[in-house]
Amino acid sequence: MSETRSYPRHVKTDAGEIEFRMMGRADEAAVLAFAQKLPTHDLLFLPRNISQPKVLSAWINEIERGQIVSLLAVKDGTVVGCGTLVRDPHSWSPHLGEIRMVVSLDVRGQGVGRALSQETFALALGAGLEKLSVQMTVDQQAAIALFESLGFRAEALLRDHVSDVDGKKHDIVVLGHNVAQVRAQMEAYGLPGAVQH
Repeated sequence: MSETRSYPRHVKTDAGEIEFRMMGRADEAAVLAFAQKLPTHDLLFLPRNISQPKVLSAWINEIERGQIVSLLAVKDGTVVGCGTLVRDPHSWSPHLGEIRMVVSLDVRGQGVGRALSQETFALALGAGLEKLSVQMTVDQQAAIALFESLGFRAEALLRDHVSDVDGKKHDIVVLGHNVAQVRAQMEAYGLPGAVQH
């Protein structure tokens, strides 16, 4: 899915230089350490608890089968973020991709999330997907604003959709981006380069 972009890639952020590279089996321990340091609330919008070793192992199996693509953000040898593109070419929605993204607390607000979301978005465009979705808890205002700046719009509110470890329920907001429609609008206005692969 990532044939149009090459990795590793290096990006300067306010947190310092970040290396973006594809996640693989060798990253299992580093990603587990990253996931286990995340606040539990940050894990709620992911369909699975990636801080559990068996879940992480299943995730890597899916990467190896080509079902998902995960991009790591690495600073000084430590994983500080992960952007994942999930798609199911055998479903009724082969044109749809879901972006899942988490960023370490210690680099938030320093451009790492923005750079990671842009890289993950570029992977989705390179995969030829027509529509993208992303979901998060409604209180994650910075993340919502970040994806809205990429052209995503709120499409659904799922009330009491996830339960945290204390049993408290949280609402999830689903944002969508109709890539094909945006590309067609840009071309109609004579701006074909605005949404590039």
